[in-house]
Amino acid sequence: MSRARRVTVLMGGCSAEREVSLNSGQAVGAALARAGFAVDLLDVSRDVGALVAALTARTPDVVFNALHGRFGEDGAIQGLLDLMGLPYTHSGRLASALAMDKPSAKLVFEHVGIPVAPHVIATPAEVLAETVMPRPYVVKPLNEGSSVGVTIVTEGTNALPFTATDWPFGKRVMVERFIPGRELTVAVMGERALGVTEITTSRGFYDYDAKYILGGSRHIVPAPVAPEVATEAMRLAVLAHQALGCRGVSRADLRFDGESLFMLEVNTQPGMTGTSLVPEQALAVGLSFEALVSWMVENAQCDT
Repeated sequence: MSRARRVTVLMGGCSAEREVSLNSGQAVGAALARAGFAVDLLDVSRDVGALVAALTARTPDVVFNALHGRFGEDGAIQGLLDLMGLPYTHSGRLASALAMDKPSAKLVFEHVGIPVAPHVIATPAEVLAETVMPRPYVVKPLNEGSSVGVTIVTEGTNALPFTATDWPFGKRVMVERFIPGRELTVAVMGERALGVTEITTSRGFYDYDAKYILGGSRHIVPAPVAPEVATEAMRLAVLAHQALGCRGVSRADLRFDGESLFMLEVNTQPGMTGTSLVPEQALAVGLSFEALVSWMVENAQCDT
């Protein structure tokens, strides 16, 4: 590298995943500095004017988007960066919006032949009345990440995941048939699947704490599945990445019931923390964390 390019790392934000984003941003910033980039970290608030002023003052060559969740991962910040003409990492505004909105993403997946779990979009009242779907099922917000608000309702569940007054995620709820089996995830870098990881946890399912608390889950790389299952999981992950129009790095989460694979979601800005899955898969194929984030910076772009 002839000179250290200027990179501003966006992190924090105002979503439920703020703390995770701060961890990702710190890790990314340190890795980029080790790789020779001139890096500054920017904690993003709801003050759009302050954000525009800060980016204008910094004049970065590239923005590394380490935000997670709403407003950082759903196309909102991507649209602002497009307007400013600043190249940024990860997917553009349309792919980000599609992937973040679970019903829209499922429509795209089904259109290209990717299996998904049967699901219904319901009101909170319908969920509380238990008229939507027989147990077991999964209750999910339509547009949150990191398993925020996700609850499995089984035959033995005594209490429903919310009451008539405490569902904070809007007027609609996704109710999805619970797929028993194994949790698999595949990182996609450009047009290449890096590998397959199996995630196990003693918490019952891969919830927020399992993802981010040290020891909350175990990642097995490569996943101990039959070669044909791994090949199909990677094919589906690349197909989902392409169908949504993703670029850079994404991560597909799937369930394997012993016979079939089901796509759960695609994360357009997967975590970059000490317990994150994408850096683990990259390292398993010989790509260091510094090399991974450097590639992401070098392949940053905006939609002008």
